[in-house]
Amino acid sequence: MSAPPTKIRIDIVSDVVCPWCIIGYKQLQEALSRLDGEVDADVHWHPFELNPMMPPEGQELREHMGQKYGTNRQQSDAARGRLTGVGDSLGFSFNFYEGQRIYNTFLAHQLLAWAGQHGKQSELEIALFESYFSKQENVGDEEVLAAVAGRVGLDESEAAAVLEDGRYAADVREHQRFWLSKGIQAVPAFILDRRYLIPGAQDPDVFVAALEKLTEEATASQSENSN
Repeated sequence: MSAPPTKIRIDIVSDVVCPWCIIGYKQLQEALSRLDGEVDADVHWHPFELNPMMPPEGQELREHMGQKYGTNRQQSDAARGRLTGVGDSLGFSFNFYEGQRIYNTFLAHQLLAWAGQHGKQSELEIALFESYFSKQENVGDEEVLAAVAGRVGLDESEAAAVLEDGRYAADVREHQRFWLSKGIQAVPAFILDRRYLIPGAQDPDVFVAALEKLTEEATASQSENSN
């Protein structure tokens, strides 16, 4: 009889307007599919705001990238083309458009904290990536966020109430401070088994190697404990 899969906790620090966060997650999924039957992934998402000072109306994306990174139009077009190609190869649709805006995501992170209490955090996270990058929606808008929650089977009216009263705002701020205190200054960041940090959207091979190392360590530990 084959051994049961090794349960490995995977913490992902991410923002829903970060294209490399969804790419990194898709690459992690590819790695997990290669290790099917060997690893039981216990995924937890954590908040990171790329632009915590972004106003409610957001900012035109090209303008934002130019101010923040010095990106010109040619570089912006090249980056969008690259992201679209990588997304297509991983089964995710980036639907960039002229005039696209980037938004504040503090409300989105509050909704994700609530969704985690209902076992729907990963589903909502992916739906929010799709909402922003594929469906061209404003993920800083309360009505949009509540509707996205409804798409994944959460109660839309309760989602609206969560956003209106801000009951998870303090919790999100606390978690943001925690990860910043741990040195996480950019996303995505993947923490495996609360011990190993994989920064950025790495190739699936990188995730496979790290996960295999953890399964080997777990097997060796169980063997020692049984002797």
